[in-house]
Amino acid sequence: MKPRIIVCGLGRTGYKIFSLLKQQGAAVVGISDRLLSNEGDSVVIGDLRVASTLRRAGIEEAQILILSNDDDGLNLAILTQARVINPRIRIVNRLFNSSLGDRLDQTLPDHVSLSVAALAAPVFVFAALGNQAIGQLRLFNQTWPIYEEYIHDNHPWIGRPLSNLWDDRSRMLIYYLPVKGQVDLVSAVAEGQRLQRGDRLIIGTQPKVHSRRQSWLRKFFKVLTNLREFHKHAQPVLVVSFALLLMIFLATAIYICVDENITVVDALYFSVGMITGAGGQEQVAEKAPDGIKIFTAVMMLVGAGVIGICYALLNDFVLGTRFNQFWDAARVPSRHHYIVCGLGGIGVQIVNQLHNHGHEVVVIERDANNRFLRTVRSWGVPVILGDASLSTTLKAANIHACEALLTVTSDDMSNVEIALSAKALVPKLPVVVRNQDPQLACTVQQVFNFEVVLSPIELATPSFAAAALGGRILGNGMTGDTLWVALATLITPGHPFCGRLVKEAAMDADFVPLYIETNSQTLHGWDVLETCLHVGDVLYLTMPASGLELLWRVTPSHLMVS
Repeated sequence: MKPRIIVCGLGRTGYKIFSLLKQQGAAVVGISDRLLSNEGDSVVIGDLRVASTLRRAGIEEAQILILSNDDDGLNLAILTQARVINPRIRIVNRLFNSSLGDRLDQTLPDHVSLSVAALAAPVFVFAALGNQAIGQLRLFNQTWPIYEEYIHDNHPWIGRPLSNLWDDRSRMLIYYLPVKGQVDLVSAVAEGQRLQRGDRLIIGTQPKVHSRRQSWLRKFFKVLTNLREFHKHAQPVLVVSFALLLMIFLATAIYICVDENITVVDALYFSVGMITGAGGQEQVAEKAPDGIKIFTAVMMLVGAGVIGICYALLNDFVLGTRFNQFWDAARVPSRHHYIVCGLGGIGVQIVNQLHNHGHEVVVIERDANNRFLRTVRSWGVPVILGDASLSTTLKAANIHACEALLTVTSDDMSNVEIALSAKALVPKLPVVVRNQDPQLACTVQQVFNFEVVLSPIELATPSFAAAALGGRILGNGMTGDTLWVALATLITPGHPFCGRLVKEAAMDADFVPLYIETNSQTLHGWDVLETCLHVGDVLYLTMPASGLELLWRVTPSHLMVS
């Protein structure tokens, strides 16, 4: 069988995508730059960017190419080589640079760019908010968490007809897994089937956006309350400034005592000019005794040193990083906030998601030269520069009053250390931990009793597989060994659903309709099931990835995202 999908780059992420596609029954070939065991003819070994390697993998006849390397430059080089050989091949490209990905999507036909960080970050956010999400769904310009609802003896939905849950706009029924028999969700809804113990429902819930409105008085008091966290930065400036003022006062007092004819203003003017080096009113010292002249010379020398130190501290505080640290620490929320440790690719995405949903966030980052610092600060998010594994740093972020802590640095051992330090301070604090190895993530969660340990690779690979199987994807998730995807399909004259009732098509193809865009309006709930699909309608649906073969029989171009 000629390959339809090629996965180029079988690193940790690529191999996971390759295995998942094989599990879903897709005809897939991998390309690796190193030997792999137990893969046989399904893996081609060679230089990923060389034309001969791509041809041996069947690039000329393939329909999909997945570029899964973590090097944007390498993926771009392979992309250009592949398009020269097969201009019609559809490319799913892993890119960290999202702006480059957007430009490529707009410039190249049949090009889909995906980011592991962008795909995984929402699930980290949902976990911190308390949702045990297994996936995500992009609907109505919002990212909905997808979770599995297990019906047990004390569940409030047990014995309830599925039809009662169907028409709720804030909740989307994604998939139904009955404990007995095999029946699709639409058939179960139409027949009024009741939920039994052991049934499982995959459900998407509409996220809530919190209001950020705070009174100026509350913000002012919050700054005053948190100023104590900054005394170590502000204290040197205050001490030197006080010493400078004391010198000026002392000199002014001495000149007035020596010569009663000198006014207070003249003495002050000369003292300031003498200490700062600006000069002025020199006659104050010219007619004074020799002892005062010696005192003036000493004060000039001492003043030059104090002024130099004062300028240096002020420049460092205002123009350097000290002022940013001061202002960030002053704006640390006093309660009900989220702490994100690590400002890498996933960290900045998590901060953005939480901030956009109206939650207060504090970032702890060790690297003062981190490239995302300016971006995060421009959002108004305070950043504490320090080691998040230290209790003093965590206390500076008000860990005792926060809602949850997410440790998402690029070092797995650092994440575990930070999580353990947080648990030592606040044992009941919800902690979300990043771990690169999916297998190790499960054992780490069990051994250390962390609330959630997530692997970005585990979270992102279903999206790559789904994008290869069914065009641009609205969302996806894994339940057991089943990959399901959410997508939008444009109804064309040759579409298998054209001219059919949605209810009938859903029962035959085992998909769940979410809503329909038709004639400039959106249909939901029961209206969807009784709608006949016509050319130009856009049907939003979820279905098992294995069922996408039906849509492939038309053309991948019919699959779209509005």
